[in-house]
Amino acid sequence: MNHFETCCHLDWWANPITCLASVAVSLVVTTTESGWAAEGRLLGADDEEREGFGLLCDLDPVFTLRFGDDSEFAVTVHRGSGDDFTLTEYVGPATREINHEIEVR
Repeated sequence: MNHFETCCHLDWWANPITCLASVAVSLVVTTTESGWAAEGRLLGADDEEREGFGLLCDLDPVFTLRFGDDSEFAVTVHRGSGDDFTLTEYVGPATREINHEIEVR
């Protein structure tokens, strides 16, 4: 199996013109018989950034994976422990409705 390591960004878009978050990540992508597998890690994230990343993953785990040459595609983030996660290619609809309520006390 072939693999490559790279640094890139995961962008979380609220709508087509509003990117709410962009986090730097390190990825190891491996070719598999069915396509590819990716394992990643947040780069330089503090507790607040980890918490924000977790909140966005809980709201909608679909991010745009953006490489240094500005190529990009949609992925689903599967959180692991700490800063670790895996990615799969997102193959659902281009737009999704997200319903989330925050209780203010």
